[in-house]
Amino acid sequence: MDKFSDKDTAARPKNDRAFLSRLELKPVPDLTDHIIFWFSAVAGVALDLWSKSAVFKFLEDRHTDGITVLNGFLQIVWAENTGAAFGVAAGKQRFLMIVSAISLIVIILLFLFGSRKARLFYLALAFFAAGISGNLHDRLFNDGRVRDFIDFIYWPGKHWPAFNVADSLLCTAVGIILILNFTGSLYQKPRQSQK
Repeated sequence: MDKFSDKDTAARPKNDRAFLSRLELKPVPDLTDHIIFWFSAVAGVALDLWSKSAVFKFLEDRHTDGITVLNGFLQIVWAENTGAAFGVAAGKQRFLMIVSAISLIVIILLFLFGSRKARLFYLALAFFAAGISGNLHDRLFNDGRVRDFIDFIYWPGKHWPAFNVADSLLCTAVGIILILNFTGSLYQKPRQSQK
């Protein structure tokens, strides 16, 4: 005799639905969300890695550590960072690699299984994924050092720490999420059912 009776088998789908609703599982992102996320993430990584490679080759070919783009405002420089933003955790490359890998996994899981959000939120997640991936690539394949080249002078003699495209993508992602939070448009309005 089977472990479950016919009565139990009939009741199981209803119980499964109740269990899933208690977990508050949401549907996975739709096709448009996937296109936005994956295209933006891949394009962001490609732009970051290409720009680093092109700029460092340009500087190396000219045997210089930097050139002025806008006098007193913007320079392109050869800089390598062994830490995170603003040099935090400098020299702790293995720790930073682990944190980056975990962060990337969390971002992808949040995209795939998080509750439904505005499409701009998915774009922000893609920028996070691209920024993390670009800098993680450098940590893995550039002796633990992240290549930075944008040197912004915000006051005479005062330089913002050098950064790269990946860092710009990370900051843009934070900005998008802050705007969505402050405007109350982080969550998508539910689609109206047609009668």
